[in-house]
Amino acid sequence: MSTKDKGAISQFIEKYYLHFNAASVVDAAKAYEVQINKGSKMLVSLAGAMSTAELGKIFAEIIRQDKVHIISCTGANLEEDIMNLVAHSHYKRVPNYRDLTPQQEWDLLEHGLNRVTDTCIPEEEAFRRLQQHIFKIWKDAEEKGERFFPHEFMYKMLLSGVLEQYYEIDIKDSWVYAAAKANLPMVVPGWEDSTMGNIFASYVVKGELKASTMKSGIEYMTFLADWYTENSKEGIGFFQIGGGIAGDFPICVVPMLYQDLERTDTPFWNYFCQISDSTTSYGSYSGAVPNEKITWGKLDVDTPKFIIESDATIVAPLIFAYLLDM
Repeated sequence: MSTKDKGAISQFIEKYYLHFNAASVVDAAKAYEVQINKGSKMLVSLAGAMSTAELGKIFAEIIRQDKVHIISCTGANLEEDIMNLVAHSHYKRVPNYRDLTPQQEWDLLEHGLNRVTDTCIPEEEAFRRLQQHIFKIWKDAEEKGERFFPHEFMYKMLLSGVLEQYYEIDIKDSWVYAAAKANLPMVVPGWEDSTMGNIFASYVVKGELKASTMKSGIEYMTFLADWYTENSKEGIGFFQIGGGIAGDFPICVVPMLYQDLERTDTPFWNYFCQISDSTTSYGSYSGAVPNEKITWGKLDVDTPKFIIESDATIVAPLIFAYLLDM
């Protein structure tokens, strides 16, 4: 598609985003589009508080238009998209968050408001509203002797319709719902440190659930190994939003297949882009330049590589808008 056939946002960034991080935004978006057009697949990893930042308003459409084929996300992003769906009106924005005193932070806690930068998630309406329904789904599975991944339980809850009574935003703006409808493959590494992971652990401590009812991180990795092997014929790209475990976990499936399983025909990731404000420093993985990943057997010498050192809440919607011809 030529630039003139794209929408105003795409034309704007092509006209004015010409140098430095701005140019990297355009370069990465164009290379992502090439990736999709040539039949390669794309993994998107979500770290940070992308769901609380309401990235779902555009990312859900990326899912619906088949421009992402597997997602790696933190447990927080998995649950917080659904929390926003059911409790949006109860969220509190704190634009002056930089000026809060410790006592003001404590006051937010006492009002059941857990702060993520400038946005407070309402504990009662968000966490507890989901808890009663997800516990029943967990328990029902256990009683049937069934085991599922964390995201599969969330898919079940959304698709069952039990949350419809609480919806406070347009369902088309929930990326997890879009993923559930598409039954999109997903890995959620380190899910245990999320609120729902903590709640599940509390039921295990109380003896009300068995830990084995929830499939583990090792099982996520073996699932990903199979998925990568089955889908890498035309290449798989890696689009990383933020740093941390959401990116670290899935990217290492390639050296695991190549080195540990000795499947030396395993192709490297054939596109890589990271949006991050983590700076390169001593021992920093999130801030490491993409070339470092060559030495770990993750990227090839000629893999297209992009690093955009900026705020993902600004950059990711622009790249997605370009892919959607907006």
